[in-house]
Amino acid sequence: MTTAAPPEAPPGPGPARVGLSRTATGRPVPSAWDRARARLRLEDPFVGWTAAVAVALLALFLRLWHLGTPHVFEFDETYYAKDAWSLLNFGYERDSMAHANDLILDGTTLSGVYKDNPEMIVHPEVGKWLIALGIKAFGMDPFGWRVSAAVVGSLMVLVMCRFARRITGSTMLGVVAGLLLSLDGLQLVLSRLALLDIFVAFFILCGVHCIVADRDWHRGRLARLTAEPVTHGFGPVRGLLFRPWLLLGGLMWGLALGTKWEAIYPLAAFGLLCWLWSAGARRSFGVRWAIPRSVLTDGIPAFVHLVLVASIVYLATWTGWLAHAHQYEEHLSATQYTHYEGGQDWPTRTEPDASGLGEVTQSLRSLWYYHQDVYAFHTHFLNDSTHTYASKPSGWLLLNRPVGVAADTGIKPGSQGCDAPANSDCLRQVLLLGNPTIWWGGCLALLFAVLMWVGARDWRYGVAVVGVASTWLPWLQYDDRPIFLFYIVTALPFVVLALTLAMGRLVGSSPGPSARRTFGVVVSGAFVVLALLNFAWFWPIWTNQMLTHGEWLDRIWFSRWI
Repeated sequence: MTTAAPPEAPPGPGPARVGLSRTATGRPVPSAWDRARARLRLEDPFVGWTAAVAVALLALFLRLWHLGTPHVFEFDETYYAKDAWSLLNFGYERDSMAHANDLILDGTTLSGVYKDNPEMIVHPEVGKWLIALGIKAFGMDPFGWRVSAAVVGSLMVLVMCRFARRITGSTMLGVVAGLLLSLDGLQLVLSRLALLDIFVAFFILCGVHCIVADRDWHRGRLARLTAEPVTHGFGPVRGLLFRPWLLLGGLMWGLALGTKWEAIYPLAAFGLLCWLWSAGARRSFGVRWAIPRSVLTDGIPAFVHLVLVASIVYLATWTGWLAHAHQYEEHLSATQYTHYEGGQDWPTRTEPDASGLGEVTQSLRSLWYYHQDVYAFHTHFLNDSTHTYASKPSGWLLLNRPVGVAADTGIKPGSQGCDAPANSDCLRQVLLLGNPTIWWGGCLALLFAVLMWVGARDWRYGVAVVGVASTWLPWLQYDDRPIFLFYIVTALPFVVLALTLAMGRLVGSSPGPSARRTFGVVVSGAFVVLALLNFAWFWPIWTNQMLTHGEWLDRIWFSRWI
């Protein structure tokens, strides 16, 4: 388990190493030119991909196991599963009848289930379309509406392996990162539910991975376009205007925003980081005043690739809504959210229906008014409301208040396989609770990451810190409304990255035997084993297993977890 360092590049046409320091073995430290070119030769593709796919397949098995149980709508599945079926069959989300859940669970999916008017949805459509793919393939039942989340949750593990491998340079550390992600309870349970959070977490991770990959690509491209240090001007410009990894990143960020709006914060944070990395690359190649010059040479292209492309993709995700805009104009242009704090009806409500390009413009205006309504709902309408499982985001990293998404209590001894004593009973539960080893250990690793980013100026730790900060801290401004612990799943990959980098630091980069390496391997291995034991211990309350009341209490470590 090592954090690989770029191999020393052979002499070539790159800039001469003048006045550079030397490594602990006495070799000259490679120049920025050497490091940028050498990084491309780090990985054995077959070993890296085989290991990552193996971990992802293990995660898929765990997520598909008894996926159709419990045979109920768990928590907010009651919204998203029905919305997904409605999108699949009507092209837009229709409102449902009060008794729709019972009908659907009994096998009825159309007659008496949906009303004729659209539903006032408060999240975009991408995640619900993904849920709809599972329903299309397997039917409108719990397995059908959960299977897409299971697949995406497993793909998230695969991306985590590759992401950590790219950052650390170690296949083993990449595997460890993917394994830790797959062993977390929040990630596991959300991969077994038809909610939106696993989808937005997946797309955010993919978006960040693309930005990190662009960092490598940008530096390698600079090295190929620069034969000697840049002593004046901006450095290469034309050859860096098109950045393929950022283009793919723009697609991922558009899909993330098209799932839940919360993705806008990490997009802004990592977009800024992307520009600073580009400026740092130019400075390392000799460009003076690199930061202001990089605004033009790198900042504007990055904005186009990330923000503009993401905006186009986001708008495209509303195609179903736009195609049925007249339904929303007729039924939802005078909702309770519109009139909050003196709002007005949509102007398009009373306008004559346009045609051609005018109809497109009119529908886009209606979509803008609809966004204003949804924004009012998220920021004002739920203020001072309460919910049993609501929690303060300040305590999410410490797992302050898990969410019970399903429970079957009071099962008598001798029934349904309950083997409790005569004076007790049994229960089944699905609890959205993270793996304490990963989250509590991750808090320490994040503190270490801050020190390494600021003190050692190691950009890799900055990815972990910025990732957690941008997906967690924005929620602090909404702590006066009901919000839930599982929203922090978007920060989980960066918590895992902080843990992985800390393990790599403990083990060290030297492949030879040493006391430090032995200590690091023992500590890191013990941590992974402890996370695995925690996973096995909490497995029953993550997957609706039968427990006696006493066995359940053994897993509920704090009263606030009830």
